[in-house]
Amino acid sequence: AGRLDKDATGLLLLTNDGDLAHRVISPKKHVDKIYRVTVDGTLTQDDCTKIAQGLVLPDGLKCLPGELVILSPVTGLLRIHEGKFHQVKRMMEALGKPVTALHRLSVGGLVLDGALAPGQSRQLTAEELESIFSGRDVMPRLTEQYRSN
Repeated sequence: AGRLDKDATGLLLLTNDGDLAHRVISPKKHVDKIYRVTVDGTLTQDDCTKIAQGLVLPDGLKCLPGELVILSPVTGLLRIHEGKFHQVKRMMEALGKPVTALHRLSVGGLVLDGALAPGQSRQLTAEELESIFSGRDVMPRLTEQYRSN
């Protein structure tokens, strides 16, 4: 349900349930995806404002408004509702800050299990599955976690 670029890491949901996959990836369902993004350049409050207003990319793609929280001059948390072709990379490129590392931390209210090593997988519990669509905002928790690291 949703893809990651070959050079991106993080949470990936694997399912054979077409309805679930559609609910996760459809922008109309407003299932947030939060990424830790590292860029070549310096993130600014102006970048946060532009993302909050919704960027129009050079090719004309209109991105829904998102949220950028700056963790350091080169690292931030980016929340989007869509997942169009290389969208995060294209958004940051449009701001003049090419992505050097991209890691998906959450889908909806489901946060990547920190006990899993890269490449490992496990089945979701019923509670975790429900958390995807719970509407629970995990951005404050992730912001606190990554600011303290």
